[in-house]
Amino acid sequence: MSHHLWHRPRTADPEGTGHGTHKVSFSDSSKSSKRDSSRPSTNNSRPSSPRLLSPRGDKDRERPRSTQRWSDNRVWQRVNRQSEALWQESPSLLSPNSPQPRPFLIYHDSFLNLLGPSPTLSLLITDPRAPYFHEAGVFHLQSNTLFITSNQIPDTSPDAVTTQNKTIVITKIEFFSPTDFTRDKVRCPERNYMANGGTNYRDGLILCAQGSLREPSGLIYMEAKRPHKTTTLLNNYHGRPFNSPNDVVVHSDGSIWFTDPIYGYEQGFRPKPQLPQHVYRFDPATGDIRVVADGFGRPNGICFAPNEETCYITDTDLIHGDGTKVHSRSATIYAYSIYWTNDQPYLTNKRLFAYADTGAPDGIKCDVYGNVYAGCGDGINVWNSGGMLVGKILIEGGCANFCFGRNGEMWCFGEHKLWRVKMADETQGALLGV
Repeated sequence: MSHHLWHRPRTADPEGTGHGTHKVSFSDSSKSSKRDSSRPSTNNSRPSSPRLLSPRGDKDRERPRSTQRWSDNRVWQRVNRQSEALWQESPSLLSPNSPQPRPFLIYHDSFLNLLGPSPTLSLLITDPRAPYFHEAGVFHLQSNTLFITSNQIPDTSPDAVTTQNKTIVITKIEFFSPTDFTRDKVRCPERNYMANGGTNYRDGLILCAQGSLREPSGLIYMEAKRPHKTTTLLNNYHGRPFNSPNDVVVHSDGSIWFTDPIYGYEQGFRPKPQLPQHVYRFDPATGDIRVVADGFGRPNGICFAPNEETCYITDTDLIHGDGTKVHSRSATIYAYSIYWTNDQPYLTNKRLFAYADTGAPDGIKCDVYGNVYAGCGDGINVWNSGGMLVGKILIEGGCANFCFGRNGEMWCFGEHKLWRVKMADETQGALLGV
C-alpha cells in the first residue's frame, strides 16, 4: 500500500557589503504578482515537443558563425587548438597561470554568438558573513525576483539540534534594474528543512527539502509572494524516506523530476539511507512516483533539452558530503534519450555527455538553442548539444549553481559572492525562454 504524501496544486490562479546600488534588509517584504502562472497545466498525456526556434526567426536552429570585429578592450580569450595555450587577441600571450584571467574563454567560434558583442561579468554582492549564494537559483518572472538557497550556516538555536546545528537560509532579490534591487530573507514554515535545489512551478517554486534527523525530506511548493506559504508535495517513496533531494526540474506534462543523493547523511543531518541514489519522476496529477535512473555515484543536477527529447543529469561523485575529493571518481554529465511508451516516459540510451576538467559539474541548464551550461570548479562551462566544449565563463572560486534571467542575463552563485553575466540578448534560458 502506498503511503507517500502528494498534493495537487490548484490549476487556476486567483489573479552586507555590496557592489552596485542595492538596499540590504532582511525583512519579509515582497512584491505581489498579478500575472498568471508561467508553468503549463498538468496533463497525463504525452506532450508535443516544443519547436526550438531562433529568436530571430524559425528558419533554422543554428546561428550563423560570428563575423563581428572586436574592439581593442576585448574581455575574452581564445584557446589555440594547436598548442592549447590561452591567447587573447593582442600582441601578448596570456599565461594560463595569470592571476587575473579574462572572464570569457573561447573554445569554439559558436561561443562568440552566445556572448554577443559586449559580454560582461560583474560582481553584484559580496557578503563575508555567510555563504548566502549557493544553490537553487529560481527566477520568478512575474515579480522579477530571484530566489537563492545558502550553503550550510552554523545555527545555535535549539531547533537546529536535528540538523547538527546547521541551517540554510533562502534569500530573495527583487530587481528593479540590473544594479538596483532589494534583498530579503524568506521566512517560511519549519517543513522546509535544509532547502537546496529549486525550479519554477505554477505561481511559485518547488524546493528540494533535504530534511533533518527528525523531519522527512522531499519536495516543497513555496508561494513566491509573502508570506511564502509552503505545501508538501511529496516526502517518501511508497513509505520509504528519501535520502536528501538535491535538484529538481518540471517537464511540460506537469511531472516533477528530481535527484536524490546521500549528501545529507554524509553531512550528519539525515539518517542512514534506506534507498539507493536514484533519479525520480513524480506526477502530481496521479500521485505516481517511480525511479527513472540509477547507477550514480552522487546524482546532482538535472535539466531537459529545449525539445525535451534529452535529459541531462550530473554525477558529482568526485566530491563527497564529508568534503573529501577523489579525482578518479565521476565529475560527469550524462545524457539520456526520453522514450515514450503507454503514454509514459522512460530514460534510455545513457551516454557520457561531458567530463568537467575542473571540479565537478553541479547545477545544469540549457539555453534555447540546446547548449548545455554547468556550474564547475572554474565557473560556468558551456557545451553544445553534441558534447563539444565551446567556452567557459571564468569565475573566481568556481560556481556551484546559476540561473538565467531575461535577455541574456545570468546570475552565478559563488558562496559569499553573487555575480551577474550579460551575454547576447538572444541567449536565453530554455526553462523560461525570455
